[in-house]
Amino acid sequence: MAELTPLAISVLALLHERPMHAYEMYQVLLHRHNHRIVKTRPGSLYHTVERLAGQEFVRATGTERAGNRPERTTYELTEAGAAALRLRVETGLETYTNEYPLFPVVLAEAHNLERADALLRFRRRIEELDRLITEYDATDADLRSREVPEAYWLTVGYLRSQLIAERDWLTTTIERIESKDLPWHPRKK
Repeated sequence: MAELTPLAISVLALLHERPMHAYEMYQVLLHRHNHRIVKTRPGSLYHTVERLAGQEFVRATGTERAGNRPERTTYELTEAGAAALRLRVETGLETYTNEYPLFPVVLAEAHNLERADALLRFRRRIEELDRLITEYDATDADLRSREVPEAYWLTVGYLRSQLIAERDWLTTTIERIESKDLPWHPRKK
């Protein structure tokens, strides 16, 4: 069995809630801000649904048309799809996977920048991190006010904590560069 992609996990989880058509899945993912944790594009979503149908993890239950809109096929989760979702969540929770994000790569090469330029870029990143943390704070407050059970949005706290850790690490790194505790020697051309 092929490993489920993050988008496939999200699709199966949505269909675990109820049958939906692909466009509805896309709208729900955006509404729930899941596009912050999984790359969500309509074309990719439709392709993922088709692939899951080919694997017999989902099945079409009917097609409908509303007005001038295109036909929409509604899908439901199969028993095999529910089992695949459960297994992927179980293994994903217990097994660390290095996902190779871009930031560590460019951070490893930051020494190629002049000291002042690197500090400027680090400060701009901190500003962006602060903006994102504020967004997560607002999302947290909204979900709490609507009394959505926290088990459904654990990701918000996790991602917020990651952003804070990165911001704090960058703040300390800037202080170390400025105090010369961390000497900065850009590569010579």
